[in-house]
Amino acid sequence: MKRFKYLLPILFVFAFIFTGYLTPAHAADVDYEIATDETFAPFEFQNKKGELIGIDMDILKAIAKDQGFTYTVKPMGFNAAVQALEGNQVDGVIAGMSITDERKKKFDFSDPYFDSGVVMAIKKDDNDIKSYEDLKGKKVAVKTGTEGYAFAEKNKDKYGYTLVPFDDSASMYEDVKTGNSSAAFDDYPVLAYGVKVGNGLKIVTQKESGAQYGFAVKKDQNTELLEKFNRGLTNIRANGTYDDILDRYIGSDVEKDSFWDTLVASAPALLLGLWNTIKLTFISLFFAAILGLVFGFLKVSRSTFLRGIATVYVDIFRGIPLIVLAFFIYFGIPQAFGFKMDPNLAAVLTLSLNAGAYITEIIRGGILAVDKGQMEAARSLGIPYGKSMMKIILPQAVRVMVPSFINQFVITLKDTSIMSVIGIVELTQSGKIIIARTFETSGIWLVVAIMYLIVITLLTKLSNVLERRLSK
Repeated sequence: MKRFKYLLPILFVFAFIFTGYLTPAHAADVDYEIATDETFAPFEFQNKKGELIGIDMDILKAIAKDQGFTYTVKPMGFNAAVQALEGNQVDGVIAGMSITDERKKKFDFSDPYFDSGVVMAIKKDDNDIKSYEDLKGKKVAVKTGTEGYAFAEKNKDKYGYTLVPFDDSASMYEDVKTGNSSAAFDDYPVLAYGVKVGNGLKIVTQKESGAQYGFAVKKDQNTELLEKFNRGLTNIRANGTYDDILDRYIGSDVEKDSFWDTLVASAPALLLGLWNTIKLTFISLFFAAILGLVFGFLKVSRSTFLRGIATVYVDIFRGIPLIVLAFFIYFGIPQAFGFKMDPNLAAVLTLSLNAGAYITEIIRGGILAVDKGQMEAARSLGIPYGKSMMKIILPQAVRVMVPSFINQFVITLKDTSIMSVIGIVELTQSGKIIIARTFETSGIWLVVAIMYLIVITLLTKLSNVLERRLSK
């Protein structure tokens, strides 16, 4: 079992190679950090080159140029962006955010930069639903946190429909296309853009008068940034830049690409997402392996107190859902102690703590699978407990552990998809971003599934090879 002594050095090599992944993405001399969504076309979405564009992005860029400040954008989804602002993780949010009385209690808003309104859309070939009255007893798809959601919630009892909430527009539209929901409520420019690029829906109602969009900062903070935004907005409206931006995204038709063209254009983004998934998995499992070794040994310790510590660790981090743990680490802890945390660091902490709890049990089970008589024989020969564990018990236990380690690797790799809720662009989130631009839902998800399947199949084959070699 000499191979075992190379395990930790190999893990250190992987950690060294991928350490750069934890480096904060923004430069130190940037004036502001602005959070946004990245699946809310035409306000914020990625183009074929992977660049974040849209009405909001162009307005922010024009205002920053006019007012002479620098910024970095942190795309993380609408709900996460709002929570990041509330937790002082960012300086502002621009994400098609409706100005409401409830939000004014927590945030200060700029002058409105867009007048929105809600419309209803149904499946393109559906001729049965023509008004709100036709929705009685049916399901309606909505996007959480939006004006469309608020409108649908307000009128659900009046028209007798039930809500089906989603976190992104593309999923909401797909639910209508598949017939699970009969209609969708969304902001007019978003739905209008989606119809133009072929989302499979049609708009059947007039625009309801709705709230206005504004740039938000936390209450009584970043007043200078808010003033700069307002001054810049006034200036770009006066010089015609604002109208040019709107015409660029709403005023002209969009030609829909074929699926093959979409796939070719999206391949770099998907491969980068896969690479980020693999890097995040390796880094997290490196630290999880250390945690697992420490608490695994505590689990089989002769001390009741040490076993109790390990049990508490395992119970806590196996018992908390991963998404809740991610939100707590990224939003809760920094807000409680008044500091900012890089989302990559939060993702590694979340996955490491979770996987470490499972690896603890893997190591405990592997050690207990070795015949107790071997430890007794080693101790009777005068070999210290620690040395007996490292030289005799643990090398044999590795044979039992290897399949479970590979299985945990697969689980953690898939769990990285949950980290998209705090702004990590891994493989699943890359797929969402592409779908938000193209609405090629089925094809893109099929490609993403195949990419996961290839990686996981290779890991399974690796597990089989390691098992055969260790059994010799």
